[in-house]
Amino acid sequence: MEALMSLIRPLDPSFPIDRQIAIEANSVVLVNLFTLDKADEAAFLKTWQDDAAFMKRQPGFISTQLHRALGDSSTYLNYAVWESTAHFRAAFTHPDFLAKIATYPASAIASPHLFQKVAVPGICVA
Repeated sequence: MEALMSLIRPLDPSFPIDRQIAIEANSVVLVNLFTLDKADEAAFLKTWQDDAAFMKRQPGFISTQLHRALGDSSTYLNYAVWESTAHFRAAFTHPDFLAKIATYPASAIASPHLFQKVAVPGICVA
């Protein structure tokens, strides 16, 4: 997991992903913000596609979506819905997934964070 951690800049440095995956929770959403050099976009997209295909085959995976920032920005946002942190943890720490990390372009920095729905009366449900 060390190779993975060198590519990660926590969204919340006080509570990085390695601490989040230790919490048992159901129905979680991974939000991952990627920054990279514009020249590395094609390589990034190929590697992300391979990783997403791997994750899609893992137990507890529900869905994913990748978004690209507007304009000239080479920033991407991915979210993925998982049945639980246990399912996400198993996939995120799987040796096959960890081996794929080396194929990301050197400029790619990921900022992953797990979230859960929040109920707000009259607006949204948990």
